[in-house]
Amino acid sequence: MSEELKQGDALIVVDVQKDFCPGGALPVEKGETVVPVLNRWIAKAIQKGVPIFASRDWHPVGHISFNASDGPWPPHCLQDSDGASFHPDLHLPDSVVKVTKGVRFDQDQNSAFDQTGLAFRLRQEGIHRLWIGGLAEDVCVLATALDGRKEGFEVVLISDATKPVTSEGGEKARREMREAGIQSTS
Repeated sequence: MSEELKQGDALIVVDVQKDFCPGGALPVEKGETVVPVLNRWIAKAIQKGVPIFASRDWHPVGHISFNASDGPWPPHCLQDSDGASFHPDLHLPDSVVKVTKGVRFDQDQNSAFDQTGLAFRLRQEGIHRLWIGGLAEDVCVLATALDGRKEGFEVVLISDATKPVTSEGGEKARREMREAGIQSTS
C-alpha cells in the first residue's frame, strides 16, 4: 500500500475538538498528540491538492447521548461552545469542508457519514480512497472508517493520528477495521 496522498484521495479529520482533548468535557487520554501528526497530513494534502474534510460533534443541549438523557456520555461539544471548537493548534485550511454531526434530537451520529451527505460529496469530487485520523479511535473514527468501507471507499487509518477512549477499545476497533478491509499506516 502506498502511503502517498494522490488525486482521488481525501483526508478526513474526525472530531479533533477541544472537548475531546485534555481539559475538555470528555477528554481522550493524550488526544492532543494527534494534532501535530494530523498537521503534517494536512500540509501534505494541501501540497497535493487533496481535499480535507473535518467532522465535528455539534450537540444540542440535552442531547440523547448525554448521561442525563440515559446516554453513555457526559455533556460535550455543545453547539457554539468553546469545547465544540476544533483544537486551536489544528491547522485546518480555509478550504476545509466541515461535516457537522450529532445534531439530531432522536439519535446519536458517531460516523461522519451518518445522514450528513458526506458519501455523496466525496463521489461528486471523484474520491476513491479516504485517509482517516482523529478522535476517538474506538468511537467516531471507527464508525466513520466502517461507514466509509460500507459506502465503497478504500479506507486507510492513519495509525499514529488517532487515540482510543480505552486501550481495550482501541484494540477491538483496530481488529474490527482490519476485518472490514481497512488498511492502516505503519
